[in-house]
Amino acid sequence: MVHQQRSQAHLSQSGDTEDMAMTLAPRLAYFAGVARTEHVTRAAQEMNVPQSTLSRAMVRLEQDLGVELFARRGRTVALTPAGRTFLTSVERALAEVERAAEEVRADADPTTGKVAFGFLHTMGTETVPGLIRAFRAEHPRVRFTLVQNYGEAMIERMRAGGLDLCLTSPVPDAPDLVARRLDEQKLRLVVPADHRLASRKRIRLAEAADESFVTLEPGYGLRRITDDLCQEAGFRPKVAFEGEEAETLRGLVAAGLGVALLPPPAVPRPGVAELTVTAPRAVREIGVAWLAGSVDTPPVAAFKKFLLSRKGSLLT
Repeated sequence: MVHQQRSQAHLSQSGDTEDMAMTLAPRLAYFAGVARTEHVTRAAQEMNVPQSTLSRAMVRLEQDLGVELFARRGRTVALTPAGRTFLTSVERALAEVERAAEEVRADADPTTGKVAFGFLHTMGTETVPGLIRAFRAEHPRVRFTLVQNYGEAMIERMRAGGLDLCLTSPVPDAPDLVARRLDEQKLRLVVPADHRLASRKRIRLAEAADESFVTLEPGYGLRRITDDLCQEAGFRPKVAFEGEEAETLRGLVAAGLGVALLPPPAVPRPGVAELTVTAPRAVREIGVAWLAGSVDTPPVAAFKKFLLSRKGSLLT
């Protein structure tokens, strides 16, 4: 009874779940070893630890839990009902730890590891597949987790640990990020095929000041670029529709619902005309970003080096 009261007092000081896990975790593998052999000396030999260390660890574990896990019979031990219940969960937890360790080791393997790579929707049709094909010519077994999203969402996901690298626009400027400009992409004014401007090859953006625009939603990098270019041209765009994907905007333009500033399509879209913007200079910069201070696994380091080597030729 005195033993139980002392144990319960100890637990009440570290009753927080995280504190309890930190207290118990170092002794769980010892417990599983003793439970498997039902012999402290044999378990100590198998795990290559002093028997005294193992015995003290089991006593402390029981004290921390406030229950008897073993019935001691000389040099042998047998699990109590509470010990058997505890062992089931301990074995499951240890197996999960081992699975997680194998997974992170596999992801970091130089030959077969994994890269979590984010990129803009407009990069997904041709640019990114071409990049990965070229990279895997030298690293054929590296695996990729691919995420398509708009720039700010990808950066937040990267900050949360969900991405190693992201290909985005505009090139971000933040103290917790490292970003490198890789290329630039011309933007065109896309108008319906029967529009009054459709016969033109070139246009100053100011000539579209009275048009209704279809744009990406606020928060998208291309929306910010569109707003900035229109402001530079001397007007604020009249936004008729907002979307989440560039090719959807092209469809809206083809339906006669407005005009749009967009990068070139992977495949020409019927129903629209695409005009070169002569003023202001209508381009968007494409760059790669990663977290400052991050430690790259070998496959991530290799892919980052590959991307940086494509500066000036990313989109070709």
